Amino acid sequence: MVFFKKSVSPTLLAEREQILSLFKGCDVNNDGKLSKDEVKAAFRKLKSRFPGFRTKRAFKAADKNGDGVISEAELDELVDYVLDCYEGNVALRLTK
Repeated sequence: MVFFKKSVSPTLLAEREQILSLFKGCDVNNDGKLSKDEVKAAFRKLKSRFPGFRTKRAFKAADKNGDGVISEAELDELVDYVLDCYEGNVALRLTK
């Protein structure tokens, strides 16, 4: 049996890092968890037209244990959600 490794483009890795850095930077109380207000602030920085809507959808996608915060363990799910929303446009949204 042959297994193939999924290759990830350098651009996608760079975008993931940008998004991680953005959300970690919005953790204003440095508790390692993102509240709804902190996630909403990040979507504002991404110039979302509807940051409240995006925040609600992000929590639905990423807050797997339902505790009302995005923990370090759930951060990858949040990043995946952002990448799905802004396919290839993260860098453009952060530089405008």
